[in-house]
Formats: sequence, C-alpha cells, structure tokens
Amino acid sequence: MPLRSRTVIVTGGGRGIGRAIALSLAEAGVRVIISAAREKAEIDAVAEEAEQRFGERRIVPVIADVTREDDCTRLVEAAFDRFGRLDVLVNNAGRGMRTVSDTFMTVPTRFWTVAPAAWRMVIETNVVGPFLMARAATPAMIEAGWGRIINISMNHETMRRRGFSPYGPSKAALESETIIWAQDLEGTSVTVNALLPGGATATGMIPRVVSPELRANLLDPAIMGPPIVWLASERSDGVTGRRFVAARWRSDLPEAEAAEAAAEEEGWTTG
Repeated sequence: MPLRSRTVIVTGGGRGIGRAIALSLAEAGVRVIISAAREKAEIDAVAEEAEQRFGERRIVPVIADVTREDDCTRLVEAAFDRFGRLDVLVNNAGRGMRTVSDTFMTVPTRFWTVAPAAWRMVIETNVVGPFLMARAATPAMIEAGWGRIINISMNHETMRRRGFSPYGPSKAALESETIIWAQDLEGTSVTVNALLPGGATATGMIPRVVSPELRANLLDPAIMGPPIVWLASERSDGVTGRRFVAARWRSDLPEAEAAEAAAEEEGWTTG
C-alpha cells in the first residue's frame, strides 16, 4: 500500500518533535491525526500550516489526554471516523524535567525533593500514556494484518543522568515497553520500535534560559523526518524491537543503509 494511503496518529503533535514528525509525514502524503491534551490553538496551527503547504487538509487536530483511557479510545476512533483506518501510532506526547524544575539543566534535582504530583504527571504521560494508546490501537492493526508503533525515546545517558528523575526513569520504562511489546506482537506484522533525536533538541522541554553554547548545539526537530517516514512505510517491514538515532541517519545513503547506520538494539548496554 502506498504511504500516502496510510493513516497515522501522532500524540503531542502541536510543538517540537511532534510537530516536526506530523509535518514530515504529511509531506510524504500521509493522513495524520495529531493530539494535544489542552493546547488546541497549537494543533490547529499545525493543521493549518500543513494545509497551506500541501494544498489539502492532511492533518486533523484532536484534543485528547493520553493519560485518560477514554481519550485514547476516542483518538483511535477519530482516525477511523475520518479516514477509515489506522496504520501507525507515534507515541510522542511527553513531559520533561521542566515539569519538576526550570533550572534542571544547571541544578540537579534530588529525587526526594520532587513533588509526588509532578512525579506522577511525568510517569503517567510518558509511561502510562503510550500503554493506553498502544492498547487502544493495537487490536485494529492486528486485524488489518499490518501496523507500526513508534515510541519516541531519548539517549541512554539521559536515563542515567544525575538529577533527571522522574524523566530518565520514565523513558527507561518506555524502552522496556518497546522491547516487550515487540515480542508480544511477534508474527502479527505489527512492529514496535523506538526513535530518538540523539541529543538535546530545540523543543519546549529545554528551559527558556540556557547558555549560548548549549542553545547553539541543540538539534533541529526536523531531523526526525526521514527516519519516521521510513519507519511508517512498508520499507521497514520486519524491523522490530530496535531503536533508531535520528542524528545518525545519513540522507546521502540509500534508505536501507541509512536505517542501519542509525539503528541500535533496543534496551541498555553496560559498556
């Protein structure tokens, strides 16, 4: 099936990485449902930008909170109501360390000083949210005989970084979900992989005040485009349980070679 016939849900699609992913998929002809928990103006703006750029409404905005089971079910239903199918789920919605502290880049946050409400908010969005979305989306993909779940992850170093609770633990849990779900779905033609930028990225998760040196080295979220389009296509058939580092994707190589250059085994290393 041509990529332009596919339908994708991108959670947290109003800004940063989610916005870049949604626009890259729309540019490839994909029909995209984007969600946000509250910021309707942001997802509306992304949908309007896509319509202006591509001449048709390829992105549909939907307000949905991934921490709520009913909202996740409703988001999947929106894909079927609007486009008659759901082929790919991109679990991008997330909360970072700014939920805990605006100075986390320079002042490590001690875990015992984190407010329990902030801890729960990060874990529920970054760990429970992908589970609820995947739980809602997977049965239809299995029935259709094809599907993709793509979890947006981060560097292993950040999972181990001092002062990065609960963000680091939440993404480590998402890595585990990716590994286990890929095995659970073996033989179904539904694959599960992780995609990460490969470094600090210019998104709303970065504090407003950072050093000029750090800001100059922030990655552009648009680097997620080429690997997400490949992962959403039939060209990635059979690839599951892996993680892909967008910063290592080489557009000067044939697509299969670029994917291999960016690929790692999902999970953690001790070296």
